[in-house]
Amino acid sequence: MSNLPQDNYPPGQPGYNTGVVSFKEWMITMLLVAIPVVNLVMLFIWAFGGNAKLSKSNYAKATLIWMVIGIVVSIIFSVLFGAAIAGLSQYSTGTSY
Repeated sequence: MSNLPQDNYPPGQPGYNTGVVSFKEWMITMLLVAIPVVNLVMLFIWAFGGNAKLSKSNYAKATLIWMVIGIVVSIIFSVLFGAAIAGLSQYSTGTSY
């Protein structure tokens, strides 16, 4: 008997592919995620496509969430720094010594 956990899901059901993701598959996954634009497309396919293994699907969902968090934080910092620079330019007199 194997020490690996057994699948408790009915076979053939979409979204329940709990097989082990091999080293080779992870290497290909990391390569595809490193390519701009391709990474977004593939992450959405793996996250919501239904035929990816459960661990890869969870990885894709977590990566997409981190991307959204990064975009939101970047927008907040851009607005804050933009407002600070605009505020500083208000005090400039245009004369130099």
